[in-house]
This record gives sequence, structure tokens and C-alpha cells, in this order.
Amino acid sequence: MTIAVLANEEQKNVWNEKGVADGVEVLWCGSVRTLVATSADVYVDLTFINDRERIEKYKMREGFPFFVNAVEETAANIGHGVIRINAWPGMLKRELLEVAIAETDQAIIVEEVMKLLGWKYIIVPDIPGMITARVICSIINEAYYTFGDGISSKEEIDIAMKLGTSYPFGPFEWAELIGIEKIVSLLRRLSIESSRYDVAPSLLVDYKMNS
Repeated sequence: MTIAVLANEEQKNVWNEKGVADGVEVLWCGSVRTLVATSADVYVDLTFINDRERIEKYKMREGFPFFVNAVEETAANIGHGVIRINAWPGMLKRELLEVAIAETDQAIIVEEVMKLLGWKYIIVPDIPGMITARVICSIINEAYYTFGDGISSKEEIDIAMKLGTSYPFGPFEWAELIGIEKIVSLLRRLSIESSRYDVAPSLLVDYKMNS
């Protein structure tokens, strides 16, 4: 199997650390144009952004398995038969890769590709944030509410979370790893569904400072 992958250097390094099974050839691409112009069996865009011009280019490879790192946007809205994966920073290296599909028959495609890659995966609902990103963003948001109320420091909250849950990172460490802009963007999307996702004021302060 030949797989064409568009990725930045950090994502490429994580992919290489994760590894793939024998018999899989990875063709690294530096742009969307190069990605869709490359002859391969499977296509992966780890640098996906929700841009209509970019998505239109995917039409060149319609009919081929096309995986995109789209945590916030749904596969149904993106269209062109894409399959979503959660490749946010820290997520691609996890043992189980989250995958979301818009069409049930795509489950067979996912199974075949992941088996050839030698990767474990789980199919999750095609909703904004999938599962893990929703949970982590909620935890980060609540941590910022706690911090904003002056109950504890960021360092103490991180330590308490890691000791109490055995998570690899505390909420503020997760925010730094993933990127505050991604956290705020997803929370704003989720807040349309429920006010419990309303962005904490102290998180918005950090967001504006990093913008």
C-alpha cells in the first residue's frame, strides 16, 4: 500500500515514531497541490484547515480513501467522502486513533487501511470534537474557571489532575501542547450546543495574549 501524507515536521516525526507495518510506503507531501497530484492508494491531510478552496482540491482524489485531521469540523460538512481522524498534538501518538465517518460503508475502508498500517483505532460519532477533544477541552475550561476564581494556581491544578487521574498532562499542560487557539475554537463551536461549554473568562485572557 502506498500512502500520501501531508504533514508538518512535528507531525511527520510523530508518525515516524508511531511507525507503520511492513509493506506500507509513505510519500511525504509539502502542500495540498502535491498531495492530490501524487499517485497513491490512500491520502492523509494532517494539516487540514476548513477552507473551501482546499476542500475543492480533494475532488481530484474522490473515490480514494482520504483521511483528514479535522477535530472541529464534521465529515458530513466537509463532504467529498473524507474520513476524520483526531491528530491534534499529543493525539496521534496514542494507542487508539479516533476516527469519524459520515457514511457507514466507510467503516470497511477504515478497517482495511488501519489493518495495513498496523494501527489500533476506534470509530466515534461524527460530531465536533469527537470524544477525547470534547473531554479534554471541557477539563481545560473548568480548570480555567477554577484558576480564574483564585482557588488555585495553574501549577497546582496540573499536579492535582495528574495525581488524581493519572493523566499524562494537567489541563494547562494540555492547553499548551494542543494550542489555546484550538481549545477556544472548539469550545466556541460546542457552546452553540450547550452553555456548559462557554469559554472561561481567564481562558479568553490567555487566548488574547497568545493571538
